[in-house]
Amino acid sequence: MTAAANELKPVLVFDSGIGGLTVLREARVLMPERGFIYIADDAGFPYGSWEEAALKERIVGLFAKLLAQYDPEVCIIACNTAFTLAGADLRAAFPQMTFVGTVPAIKPAAERTRSGLVSVLATPGTVKRAYTRDLIQSFATQCHVRLVGSQNLARLAEAYIRGDVVEDEAVMTEIGQCFVEMDGRKTDIVVLACTHYPFMANIFRRLAPWPVDWLDPAEAIARRARSLVPQVADAVHPDNLDFAVFTSGAPDFPTRRLMQGFGLKA
Repeated sequence: MTAAANELKPVLVFDSGIGGLTVLREARVLMPERGFIYIADDAGFPYGSWEEAALKERIVGLFAKLLAQYDPEVCIIACNTAFTLAGADLRAAFPQMTFVGTVPAIKPAAERTRSGLVSVLATPGTVKRAYTRDLIQSFATQCHVRLVGSQNLARLAEAYIRGDVVEDEAVMTEIGQCFVEMDGRKTDIVVLACTHYPFMANIFRRLAPWPVDWLDPAEAIARRARSLVPQVADAVHPDNLDFAVFTSGAPDFPTRRLMQGFGLKA
């Protein structure tokens, strides 16, 4: 099968801010023939402080407009908070669209841990979601799973990604509870259950009181999306795509520069 570039629908990547770039980076490697549209709901950031009903209504309302405007091949919800809250509603509201979600990587963490002590570092919204508890019940009953809901880490990550100075003490305040010692065992895996967090992985490694595996789900999300997007022989990458849209309409200069670094027009 052969198709011209302009016949291929784009891939839409959605996040509350710029953390979803970790997923975009992996997805572009696996789908080089596709154009990408990155949607940052910066006007609603951070999602962790929203009431659930209001946030769900916002996300579904945004997608009604996004799908009508861009008609993507697939939508990657590169945000644990958004997908664990509104994923089922999105699929019900738009049954013709394929949604690839981001959920805490509890199953692979439970499979890999040797100590049996796993921590899930997430936003408060993801921590309190029944979806997260169901994942633990389904895949990690043999583990001791500590849920760590960070109120400020997504904001710190956004600042760090833009090049601002982030104090070690502020970061350690957010991640310190991830490290558990119990019966001579120590936490050996921390699930990064927010797509913002992998950008700070080097800081986490440096500050950690002992080495742990920081589990980033971005590659697995990208592989899942690739499996659902038709591969087209001889397709070439389109010239008129690969751009970022900010719901605020006014990203600052460091953010625009960051987008350009990822090959996106902003």
